Amino acid sequence: MISASNVTLSYGKRVLFKDVNIKFAPGNCYGLIGANGAGKSTFLKILAGEVEPDKGEIIVGPRERIAVLRQDQFAFDEETVFNTVIMGHEHLYKVMAEREAIYSKGEFTEEDGIRSAELEAEFAEMNGYEAESEAAVLLNGLGIPEELRQLKMKELEGGDKVRVLLAQALFGNPDVLLLDEPTNHLDLKSISWLEDFLYRFPNTVIVVSHDRHFLNQVCTHIADIDFGRIQVYVGNYDFWYQASQLTLKQKQDENRKVTEKANELKEFIQRFSSNASKAKQATSRKKLLDKLTLEDMPVSSRKYPYVVFKPERACGDIILEIQGMSKAVDGVQVLNDLTLTVRKGDKIAFVGGNSLAKTTLFQILVGELEPDSGSFRWGVTITSSYFPKENSAYFENDLNLIEWLCQFAPPGEGETFARGFLGRMLFSGEEAMKKTSVLSGGERVRCMLSRMMLSGANAIILDEPTNHLDLESITALNNGLIAFTEVVLFASHDHEFVSTVANRIVEITPGGIIDRVMGFEEYLEDADVSRERDDLYHGHTDLSL
Repeated sequence: MISASNVTLSYGKRVLFKDVNIKFAPGNCYGLIGANGAGKSTFLKILAGEVEPDKGEIIVGPRERIAVLRQDQFAFDEETVFNTVIMGHEHLYKVMAEREAIYSKGEFTEEDGIRSAELEAEFAEMNGYEAESEAAVLLNGLGIPEELRQLKMKELEGGDKVRVLLAQALFGNPDVLLLDEPTNHLDLKSISWLEDFLYRFPNTVIVVSHDRHFLNQVCTHIADIDFGRIQVYVGNYDFWYQASQLTLKQKQDENRKVTEKANELKEFIQRFSSNASKAKQATSRKKLLDKLTLEDMPVSSRKYPYVVFKPERACGDIILEIQGMSKAVDGVQVLNDLTLTVRKGDKIAFVGGNSLAKTTLFQILVGELEPDSGSFRWGVTITSSYFPKENSAYFENDLNLIEWLCQFAPPGEGETFARGFLGRMLFSGEEAMKKTSVLSGGERVRCMLSRMMLSGANAIILDEPTNHLDLESITALNNGLIAFTEVVLFASHDHEFVSTVANRIVEITPGGIIDRVMGFEEYLEDADVSRERDDLYHGHTDLSL
């Protein structure tokens, strides 16, 4: 059990939380949601004891252990992968280290014997004898092969480091588990494993995630940060969304009815207050009017950008033809004899274990790279717009947002047009004068989407567009692509995003591609695809969205 009592935190005049009282019970998984900047990660840090609130306290059960998914990938660089995982249970690791130090001594004193007996008792109580096998199970489930486990953390790639740090948080059956974006850098298989692990986890889990499918799979409750407070809903993300929308609609309907009633009473009072025969009724209605109150509806921090892609013209019969395309990057073959024809209305999700292959394909299609062999051609009616995974090159200037957007605006349009467009993308007022050099990751993504919307393209290419976005912006983008009538080529780790947008799945494998005209859920359930994938990977599938 962990709870917050009267927790308040402000930064200057901005109040993040005010008098928050909330209990997180064992056996439940709480999805902590809220707009960017609402304070999700900060609240996790308060629960973990890393940030002190201005007022209030965090109460944890006696002898209960809190485990946190660490965000610093370099904190354990000098440790081995195995040791890093065990260090998730700090006390167990200390006991192990002291125990090993005693047993490695050349001479064993009586004091050493007494101390070793004490350590053995502690070690057994904490299930230390199962520590090695538990760590191996966690690392295996998260896709860290055995040959990496004795390497130092600094020798791993960034994505593998994140997986090890996640294994560290999960290790040792903590009483309270705090996870901030745990699905980042995980492939589909690892996400599925984590979903199953958390579903069976008997203790308290509090998780921040922008992955709607993940929240639906693991959460028993949703803790919504809005209006400076945290409200808990029973159920998963979809249930929260429906319940919150219903509550909002009910409040709006009640306020509308109160307003209509008040207007009726005001009209009667104005008409008959000077009429002697009606004066008594007018006075009675005035008393009724005084009793009517509109329910206060504070301004929500949750805002949805306006994401709508309008093609200047429809696609012709020929969209895109790729023939025998191959490409190696740093001596590693990432595309191998890829042949593909894109047809009208295609919304293709490119999936596969190698994210570099997808990025490389997109860079070739927009002219940033040349293939080693093979060819491709766009139809003459096609204009494309590209959302790259890495967008820093677009912001290497000292422009403000209005100046930046005007570079992509239609001819003749100036500051007024740019301000209006930026306002719909949640850059209103002084926000529009921000320098591009100080933008957050989510703000940059909204700028890049603005650029794409202004292009009028009829073929949209997106490489991991949901990275850095909050749930509201992901929903807006999701709906914008569903409504788009032309061609979309994209890669995404967001299960819900792929499921609702794609009508065709192309999996890039080491041996070629698997191409299916079907939705993502159907694709995952397709037995033939599973068999083909098992053959290609020899039972070691690494399918990633």
